[in-house]
Amino acid sequence: VSAVREGRAIYANTKQFIRYMISSNIGEVVAIFIAALLGIPEVLTPVQLLWVNLVTDGLPATALGFNKPDTDVMLRPPRSMKEPIVSGWLFFRYLVIGMYVGLVTVWGFVWWYLWYNQGPTVTWKALSHFQKCDTAAAAAAGYKCDIFSDKHPKTISMTVLVVVEMFNALNNISENSSLLVIPFWDNQWLLGAIGVSMALHCLIMYVPSLALLFGITHLSLGEWWGVLILSAPVILVDEVLKWFSRRGLPRSVSRFGHGGRASSMGQFAVPLVSIQVTSPLLSETSDKSR
Repeated sequence: VSAVREGRAIYANTKQFIRYMISSNIGEVVAIFIAALLGIPEVLTPVQLLWVNLVTDGLPATALGFNKPDTDVMLRPPRSMKEPIVSGWLFFRYLVIGMYVGLVTVWGFVWWYLWYNQGPTVTWKALSHFQKCDTAAAAAAGYKCDIFSDKHPKTISMTVLVVVEMFNALNNISENSSLLVIPFWDNQWLLGAIGVSMALHCLIMYVPSLALLFGITHLSLGEWWGVLILSAPVILVDEVLKWFSRRGLPRSVSRFGHGGRASSMGQFAVPLVSIQVTSPLLSETSDKSR
C-alpha cells in the first residue's frame, strides 16, 4: 500500500512539474506575440527571458517534486495504462493559465505608459505608433520620444512575469485540491524556492551593475503594488478551474467527445484464463508425451 501511495504521489508531482513549466512557457510566448501584434515596444528582451526560464522558473519547478500526496490519493480508482499524462482538459487549463500570464505581462507594460500616475500617460495611438514618434508632437503632449526606451515598463513586465509564476507555483501544490484544503505552506521546499527566486530577482533589480546587464531598473512602491494586483488573481483563476475539475467537467467533456458514450477498460478486458494457445510445436510435444 505504501508503494502504491508513493507511486501515485510521484506521478502527480510529475504532472504538476509539466503543468507549471508548460503554462509558464505558454505565457511567455503569448506575451511576445501580443506585443508584436499590437505594435508596441518589446515587453521582454532575450536576456530577460533567459533569466526567467533558467533561474526564477527552475527552482520552484524542482521544488514541486516535494509535494505531499493529496489526502484522497488512495481513494481514486486505478489509472488506465492508456491514459495520457496530459489530458485534453488539463491542456485546456495550461492554455487558460498561460494566456493569463501572457496578458498580464503585456498589461503591466501598457499600464505604466497609459495609466500609471507617475508614468508618461501617453495615448494608445502614441504607444502603438512609437516608431513614428514626432519630437514636436511629443513635446506638445508633454513627453519625449525617448520615453519609449524607458526601462521601467520592461522591468514591470519582467517582474509581473516572475511574480505571477511564483503564484502559479502555489497553484501546483495539488492538481485539483483547493489551497484552502492543502495550504501553500504544506510544501516548505516550494516556499524556500520562491523566496530564493524573488531574492535573486530583487538582486538584479537593485544592484546597479546587474540591472544594467539585464536592462532593468528598480521599482517604486506604487509599481510594486501594480505588479501584485496583476499577478495575484492567477490563484483565483486556477481555483475556478480546479472547482470545475472536482465537479466532473473533464469527464463530461470526454463523454461528449466520444459521441456521448464513456469508454471503460472493462469493455476491452479479456479473461486470461480463456486464452488458448495453439502451436504445431506444442501439439507435437504433447503427442510424444503420450
